[in-house]
Amino acid sequence: MKHQKAHHDLLEEFRKAVVTGLSAPRKEVSCKFLYDERGSALFERICELEEYYPTRTEMGLLQHYSRDIARRMGPGCRLVEFGSGSTRKVRILLEALERPACYLPVDISREHLLAQARLLAFDYPDLAVLPICADFTQSFALPRLESGAGATLGFFPGSTIGNFTPAQARDFLSRTARLLGPKGAMLVGVDLRKAPEILHAAYDDREGVTAEFNLNLLARINRELDGDFDLAAFRHRARWNDEDSRVEMHLESRHGQTARACGHDFSFAAGETIHTENSYKYSVEGFRRLAREAGFATEKTYVDDAGLFSLHLLRPV
Repeated sequence: MKHQKAHHDLLEEFRKAVVTGLSAPRKEVSCKFLYDERGSALFERICELEEYYPTRTEMGLLQHYSRDIARRMGPGCRLVEFGSGSTRKVRILLEALERPACYLPVDISREHLLAQARLLAFDYPDLAVLPICADFTQSFALPRLESGAGATLGFFPGSTIGNFTPAQARDFLSRTARLLGPKGAMLVGVDLRKAPEILHAAYDDREGVTAEFNLNLLARINRELDGDFDLAAFRHRARWNDEDSRVEMHLESRHGQTARACGHDFSFAAGETIHTENSYKYSVEGFRRLAREAGFATEKTYVDDAGLFSLHLLRPV
């Protein structure tokens, strides 16, 4: 019954977001709703693309520096991952950590979360794997620590922090500092500013996987909210907004049309868009400043030789 209620609550949140967002003068739907089971699978395909540098660059940093991170955290660490992906990155950390106490993946996509948790639990039979189906952009609770337990390490990879506005990122980090506690730490993957042509290729790939990922939002509305969107009547658009230092993803209407969902009609002019995602890019010092404002001190920053991506190990102050 608890799982059924959680599913109902998430579906109702999706419904409200769609009705509110598509009724606004500038239509938008939060990027977190891109990640149903199908969307999560498509994003894993994106991570394998030649143009999509963040995944392989971040994994390279983890492979190179995971031992240093583990040394700084000490034995018996409890590892909390915000957003459960394919587990490839977290496995690098788990291999490096000394006797990790447990792994707690937190994700809004229940089916994907449970499937990945089962796989990891099979491969690490001595590790307690405790999945938490929750929206990590909202407050949630962690299981109580046993006395004498090690520190808690939060892990937020993939530059997902860039999907938040800077104000939302500060709020998220502030909540996380309280959640992890005074002995905790946070390891955050942060994408860095770079040439727009590199960014455009990464967010509008030649194979069209990112376009399929973006359009899956409309397919999800059709599946879950009785929608009748014609996916062929929309196109994927990726734009670099230099003033706000972010890549924007949009779904653009190819012509004037009306679509129905949740018992509502939504009209689109030709060229009108649904804003589905932002991906903010930071300088190293810019992100350190944001972390300070959220109540964290930067213990260590790791950056690849090409200056594409960064990992920040943060401590609550």
